[in-house]
Amino acid sequence: MLAVHDVSEPATATPPRVRLRGDLIGAGIAAALVLAAFVVPRIASEQWRSKLYAGAAPIFGVFLRHVGWGTIPAIVLATLVVLQGPTLARRLSWRPLLAASWGGALAWAFALAMIDGWRRGFTDRLTDSNEYLHEVGGVTDIGAMLRGFADRILDFEPDSWTTHVSGHPPGALLFFVLLDRAGLGGGAWAGTACLLIGTSAVVAVAVALRALGAEDRARAALPFLTLAPAAIWIAVSADAMFAGVTAWAVALLALATKPAATRLVAVAAGVLFGIGLYLSYGLVLMALPAVAVLLAGRTARPLLPALAGALAVVAAFTLSGFWWLDGYHLVVQRYYQGIASERTYAYWWWANLAATVCVVGLATAAALPRALAPRVLHALDPTALLVAAALCAILAADLSGLSKAETERIWLPFDMWLLAATAFLPRSSARGWLAVQGIGTLVLAHSILTNW
Repeated sequence: MLAVHDVSEPATATPPRVRLRGDLIGAGIAAALVLAAFVVPRIASEQWRSKLYAGAAPIFGVFLRHVGWGTIPAIVLATLVVLQGPTLARRLSWRPLLAASWGGALAWAFALAMIDGWRRGFTDRLTDSNEYLHEVGGVTDIGAMLRGFADRILDFEPDSWTTHVSGHPPGALLFFVLLDRAGLGGGAWAGTACLLIGTSAVVAVAVALRALGAEDRARAALPFLTLAPAAIWIAVSADAMFAGVTAWAVALLALATKPAATRLVAVAAGVLFGIGLYLSYGLVLMALPAVAVLLAGRTARPLLPALAGALAVVAAFTLSGFWWLDGYHLVVQRYYQGIASERTYAYWWWANLAATVCVVGLATAAALPRALAPRVLHALDPTALLVAAALCAILAADLSGLSKAETERIWLPFDMWLLAATAFLPRSSARGWLAVQGIGTLVLAHSILTNW
């Protein structure tokens, strides 16, 4: 296995106190952004605030101080990860570490959901009238659904799809239809599937980094991935499932860069990238992490097999009657038929970034300057390249104007890679930053009742 040396602390590096000051400044700027995003709507006029359509802007939810039976388990889990996470990440052998990280992420996300209660926090989240499960029962013929999918995207028609179904390609609805036909229907099973797949992204990120020769980085990041504030929205939203699928696409592509890898691994990566295109239109931006993987692996060998896998998925949906570009153009029209036409871009372009800070935590903000340092990027550090790619994807999505609010769940597929920046934090400060992550997450989960 290739070894990646810790280029974040070279012999001629800036003194540790200065670097720590830089970490604190980065976190402080991010905290100020979040504070401003919460305060501005509170001091603005009622008319302006009402057009944000987010009671707890920049988070989509409402302010409500509450506790639940998940409160104590969440506190205990956070404490355990803070105290033991960095040590276990260094000492455990690889496979047990991955299993422990996935188990910890599952427990963390589920405990946070249970703060809102079993029904409100878990089983009912995907059964809302605007959600996917609302349409599952009406799909009696999958072929007919795919052929007529685009015809039902626009609003104010007798058979228009619900908000979330219309806003995504048919792959998202198809997932829940197939789940239902496998005998796993209803909100509990759908939530469980999203939770399992979504939290597996923690493992996928680590697998990708190790495959690219950055096992030390993967080990350093795993406690932060396990204790990520993103868990609030991973349990449960369909976007968590999207994040898991695309994270494994990147991980398989990273594995495909290894000399001993077969072409089938690259094809499988391409298939998952292709599936991602039919889960959410915005996941076309996962091309950026894919490019980062090829740069970090210093090879283009997996490119053609991966493209073949992705094109096979595109061909399957196209031959079934759904043309991706038609769906995309209709979704843009549908987007402006709803509340997006009233949500002010002047607030959301920067409030979206504040919401992202809430998802990845202040530790990630503190680590970003280290991860994006020019000398680190010039060295083609795999972790740095993937972090940079995720940040570029987020900024591109933000500038598009098609993501005004609710980005705390919509950008989960990108946020999971942004969290990898925490690998650059000094080992000596890891527990402190983990504590910041845990406390921040618990404050959010107990003070805001999120819609997802």
